[in-house]
Amino acid sequence: MHTRREFLAAAVVGSVAGRVCGAAAERVPVVDTHLHCFAGKDSAAFPYHKDAPYKPDDAASPEHLNACMKEAGVDYAVVVHPEPYQDDHRYLEHCLAVGKGKLKGTCLFFTERDGTPAKITELAKKVPLVAARVHAYQADRLPPFGKPELKALWQAAADSGLAVQLHFEPKYAEGFEPLIKEFKGTRVFVDHLGRPFQGTEKEYAVVLRWAKFDNVVVKLSSVPTANAYPHRDPQAVVKQLTEAFGVDRLMFGGGFDAKATGKSYLKERERVAALLAHLSAADRAKVFGGTAAKLMGFGKAN
Repeated sequence: MHTRREFLAAAVVGSVAGRVCGAAAERVPVVDTHLHCFAGKDSAAFPYHKDAPYKPDDAASPEHLNACMKEAGVDYAVVVHPEPYQDDHRYLEHCLAVGKGKLKGTCLFFTERDGTPAKITELAKKVPLVAARVHAYQADRLPPFGKPELKALWQAAADSGLAVQLHFEPKYAEGFEPLIKEFKGTRVFVDHLGRPFQGTEKEYAVVLRWAKFDNVVVKLSSVPTANAYPHRDPQAVVKQLTEAFGVDRLMFGGGFDAKATGKSYLKERERVAALLAHLSAADRAKVFGGTAAKLMGFGKAN
């Protein structure tokens, strides 16, 4: 016997996923805003960078992604350029070419390296990008908060029509706030709910107060389960984010990796849909693709 939450989850991700109620309603695209692709450790064409902080053994290819997307009912997806390739974007370019219009990407460049702004501009002209990503979660590899180099990266993203995508632990969030305010016309995508369980309540309050900035959008990606470390139920945080930011500034992402199948990919979407049972079907459709389609230019958004 299905629970109410399972019923609601099926309603948003099943064969009628993403439809707004009403006979004449147009289908809302399903968009996965956060996944990584890897060529694998044995790839000669696309080797990992010598400075890669980790090197996945298995390939998570765009061909495999396309197959999973088709089976799981995902219309579009964003390939987030991963750290093993550092600022070598050849594999990202390959993935986006294989995607044939269904995939867009994020880039990863580093403020301390020469020519970063120009490299962002150049890549944005070559391939369909949505954002430039910045990391702040290792004490010895933080961006230069308050320095011209970080502002120059932000400016390059803005000039190229890209968002700035932030992946951070909450204790570093405050360092980004001056640029969020200054570049109020540039969207900011916050990865992984802003990592609520990797900071104190006071630190995470900084992320929540960003709801007052219209340019900040939060991704419901890598949503933890209560069974995984740190063993905390994400339900309260998810609801807190929906109340603070609203569905027009929330986007889902997740479920794809090297071992994914169409069924497992769909199952992750169902799991997160159950956490959004307090929303209407139309609002859930926005979180699972409508908002991303509108902000990232995928297909035709409602």
